[in-house]
Amino acid sequence: MAKAKIQFTCQECGATAPKWSGKCEGCGAWNTLVEEAPLDTTPKGLSSTKGRRVQFVGLEGEEKRPPRRSSGIAEFDRVLGGGMVPGSAILVGGEPGIGKSTILMQVAAHMSNKGRVAYISGEEAVDQLRLRASRLGLDKTTVELAAATNVRDIITTLDESPPAVAIIDSIQTMFVDSQDSAPGSVSQVRTSAQELIKLSKRKGFPVLLVGHVTKDGQIAGPRVLEHMVDTVLYFEGDRSHQFRILRAVKNRFGATDEIGVFEMSDAGLVEVTNPSALFLSERDQEVSGSAVFSGMEGTRPMLLEVQALVSPSTLATPRRAVVGWDSARLAMVMAVIETRCGVAIGANDVYLNVAGGLRVSEPACDLAVAAALLSSLSGIAVPNGSVFFGEVGLSGEIRAVSHAEARLKEAAKLGFKSAITPKRRGQAKAGTKDLNINEIGHLAELALMFDSEG
Repeated sequence: MAKAKIQFTCQECGATAPKWSGKCEGCGAWNTLVEEAPLDTTPKGLSSTKGRRVQFVGLEGEEKRPPRRSSGIAEFDRVLGGGMVPGSAILVGGEPGIGKSTILMQVAAHMSNKGRVAYISGEEAVDQLRLRASRLGLDKTTVELAAATNVRDIITTLDESPPAVAIIDSIQTMFVDSQDSAPGSVSQVRTSAQELIKLSKRKGFPVLLVGHVTKDGQIAGPRVLEHMVDTVLYFEGDRSHQFRILRAVKNRFGATDEIGVFEMSDAGLVEVTNPSALFLSERDQEVSGSAVFSGMEGTRPMLLEVQALVSPSTLATPRRAVVGWDSARLAMVMAVIETRCGVAIGANDVYLNVAGGLRVSEPACDLAVAAALLSSLSGIAVPNGSVFFGEVGLSGEIRAVSHAEARLKEAAKLGFKSAITPKRRGQAKAGTKDLNINEIGHLAELALMFDSEG
């Protein structure tokens, strides 16, 4: 009798190895290799038997596409691109306690008015789900609850009576009884997700999967899980702040990097329709080291406050602390200020913060960061009612960024009077009537605004 083969699979990246070792060769993680039985495969590939012929169709079909299904929460629909596409698979990830189960319970309650919604939890009992719904004031809705982890039982139930929407909380707790590995392992997560996605596409109802995250903030389990689903949403935010950001990092049916803004309250997550005004509500306009950045999150313009503190350092290596921005980009902006503008800043401790707990990744924030640094270093406050956006190059030039008109319109809507922007060569310069636009071409022009001798 042939000896059964075994393999060891990394629970972080999904790499396989023929024998156990302390360190995964694929991702470098320690103590993540777990013994699993390999999937049954055909050792010699396909036989000579022919398969069925695949039918091809054109892009234009005769049948009308089914409309998107609204979740009843405008910010959630915005991130999805206008609502849920029938038959789509949506993966929602985030840190523990960030609000994943809360927002999905609210989505289930709103959608239960338009059809049958099945909420299946593998982590909580039905009484615990009812307790959360009661706390959110949703206990009178018609959401159907179940506590189950066996994928075979779940698929049998949903196949007999397909719901309008199915919510699985969470995919790491599901298991397929034909697999020998424990729930949460790479093979179980991959197989469970595959079976649930296959059912949703066959029956035409959207399925929302909750995914745990690792200490690095990535969805736990195999990376292929994010490739299998149609949409990947991440919940961001610090639990010490009341703001929560729902960000789309993958969306086959809408714009990527779109965000929805929520505020955590006693009644659950509340939509924030005007996040710019909320993020600037506690801003003190007379303090040096504070600049307002007009940014873009997906298709939405948003104004944020960038705070900087430059103080003399007593350390051999000055300290750099960054919250909400790229620390490498801060080092680059500081080097350009010192080299191209002749402003000595490198010997100081520098602290940079994006107020509100939001993380900014676009290079257009360079000019606002430079303004906050120069303001803190000189002690001169940024001109009242000014916004900044623009990318800083290594030679000190200010480069143009996209969506300039949308950024300016958002600033004018909130009552700002002036904007410091790059020179918009070859672009429309209509702007807005009440906004004074100051176009600069080099960072040295910005430094003159904070020259105490000038």
